[in-house]
Amino acid sequence: MSGNESRVQAIYQITNREAISVEKTDPLSKIWADDVFNLARMEWALSKAAFKSIKKTVETGAPLDPATADVVAAAMKEWAVSKGCKFFSHLFYPMTNITAEKHDGFVISDASGNAITEFSGSLLIKGEPDGSSFPNGSIRMTNAARGYTAWDPTSPAFVMHTDNGAVLMIPSVFMSWTGEALDKKIPLLRSNEAMNKAAQRVLSLMGETEIAPLNSSCGAEQEYFLVDSNFANARPDLLLAGRTLFGAPSAKGQEFDDHYFGAIPARVQVFMQDFEDQLYRLGIPAKTHHNEVAPGQFEIAPYFEAANVAADHQQLLMTLMKSTAKKHGFLCLLHEKPFAGINGSGKHVNWSVGNSTQGNLLDPGNTPHDNLNFLLFCGAVIRGVHLHGPLLRAVIASAGNDHRLGANEAPPAILSVYLGDQLEKVFQDIKDGNVSSSEDGGEMDLGLSQILSFKRDPGDRNRTSPFAFTGNRFEFRAVGSAQSVSGPLVAMNTMLADSLNWIAEKLEVELSKGADQTTAVVAVLKTLMDEHGNVVFGGDGYSSDWHTMAVEERGLKNIPTTADALPAFRSEAVKALFSSTGVLSPVELESRFEVYAEQYVLSIEVEAKLTMDMAKTIIYPAATRYLADLSITSAGLAEMNVELDSSVAKTVAAETNGMMAAVGKLSTALGQHDFASTEEHMQYCATEICGLMSEIRSHADTLEAEVADELWPLPKYQEMLFIK
Repeated sequence: MSGNESRVQAIYQITNREAISVEKTDPLSKIWADDVFNLARMEWALSKAAFKSIKKTVETGAPLDPATADVVAAAMKEWAVSKGCKFFSHLFYPMTNITAEKHDGFVISDASGNAITEFSGSLLIKGEPDGSSFPNGSIRMTNAARGYTAWDPTSPAFVMHTDNGAVLMIPSVFMSWTGEALDKKIPLLRSNEAMNKAAQRVLSLMGETEIAPLNSSCGAEQEYFLVDSNFANARPDLLLAGRTLFGAPSAKGQEFDDHYFGAIPARVQVFMQDFEDQLYRLGIPAKTHHNEVAPGQFEIAPYFEAANVAADHQQLLMTLMKSTAKKHGFLCLLHEKPFAGINGSGKHVNWSVGNSTQGNLLDPGNTPHDNLNFLLFCGAVIRGVHLHGPLLRAVIASAGNDHRLGANEAPPAILSVYLGDQLEKVFQDIKDGNVSSSEDGGEMDLGLSQILSFKRDPGDRNRTSPFAFTGNRFEFRAVGSAQSVSGPLVAMNTMLADSLNWIAEKLEVELSKGADQTTAVVAVLKTLMDEHGNVVFGGDGYSSDWHTMAVEERGLKNIPTTADALPAFRSEAVKALFSSTGVLSPVELESRFEVYAEQYVLSIEVEAKLTMDMAKTIIYPAATRYLADLSITSAGLAEMNVELDSSVAKTVAAETNGMMAAVGKLSTALGQHDFASTEEHMQYCATEICGLMSEIRSHADTLEAEVADELWPLPKYQEMLFIK
């Protein structure tokens, strides 16, 4: 039996699979938000008084009357039961990048023993999962385990349909019995409130009298890979680690630039349509999809929404993406670097702030030099990134993202701000004290009569910038594809709140001197740019010159690994930031450091154990069998006085011995448990453990290129990436 039988069988299964036909679907107008208990549905189901109360809560965050909760619960239950639900669940988001749910039945029995359904306001408002069984950073111990979930009425409930039935899902917060946030939603809601208060303070100083509550918005571009499940099932690394720990480069990769925006494979198109129809039923505004840069890589991007709802929808999108892919015979890979040597996957978070009265505060308009509100809010972002770049790096830190950041498809681990030519000139003029006007992008005229001319954007796009202005929002490009968007949103909202409060204090001083608004704004922004303008950079973020300039001349930090990044949560500056804004207490902040550090260490150690296991039980047997075959062949040829070139055998033997020697060193290294601190343990994983894993892989990937194809047991890159 050949060693690659599983590969051959996988290819046969894929190429002879029965195609999934495209089912006719209902029009968007009929299915849109059909499974969502949103305001439109509540207006129909509730009394006028109850609807007015819940609408005010949803739109402004006002407290909800408990009596209204009872009315909403009754209507929500009736609607859910009509959709086939027998269970409900408080859906929450612990300090991992996944969702959690516990299903409770609507059913109870009456005095006669008959089954009836019941769902009161108290059941809607509060649930009780175990607070010590989720990552909590020592906030909750087994002997003090109580935790609570609580309904978040600002994010609509929905029905999740599966092959096993329908469940009413109620987006919720998750907290300890002592009141600390154990989830990602509570800090996001707090950060948005802190930003709202600070923004209203600035806008009031700018003479605005009617100011609606401000909200941050988010639109996250989700990149992912699809690998046929027949291949994935033959790759323990894909199943357990989400990425390939071994794999020689394919002769053809992405160098022809022929996959990006290319024709979507028919099988993938069917998956996308099925997936997006489910999103539409849940009110998730999937806007675009396309082939990404690497073969086998794709992207979906929803339209922007309020940050809290967008974060919930992002979690739901990742869950549905993986389950729908499985139905279509794919494994959906959200790891940031599932294949070495080709494009990795990110989740570019497009972020802005605004309200219904002043609009988008990060929209410069046609004359940004005259748009004082925009200049102040944009300046606040510049200051925030400069002061809290290490925090922004920490909130996107993970073992997976370490493989991607700084590579050719991802921004570097140095946090800088790209503004574009027009805005960079405006802020430089402010710094120089000579604000006059701003240039637009001009007309795009190709000289072709059949092509209409159009206005060119005033600034280019910079794919090498981790934090780039893109017209009316900032794009945080460094977020990893498997990560929750809540962490980055919390950091951005909080740093903005802090900077807006700083701006408000400076404005108050200038205005008290009798300065008019324009003079006061320019004075404040000049000070801001003098102190924080070093973070603005419009050049090539990948260049070695920038790395040198950023660190040595501008004082910015290059933070390459998660082990280097996570200690930012313990810095005095970050503690002060979150405490002063009320977003996270010192205890809550420390818990996040502990949880994320533990996840990093565990991820590296799981990969290390898997690397050793695959090297010893899969790759070593294939290599030694090939050596045995070469020996038999050599002996047979010698009897015929034919000499075989021994260089192949020598290479295979040397690489096999080198691989197993490195496996021994890695085994010894994993036995080390005597660390003075969590930081030391992370650094050990980042350097010693990851270094030995790379050494093993180097030998194994060389063997893949030498060992006879019929003996190689693992599906290869060229098969997984190109056979769909």
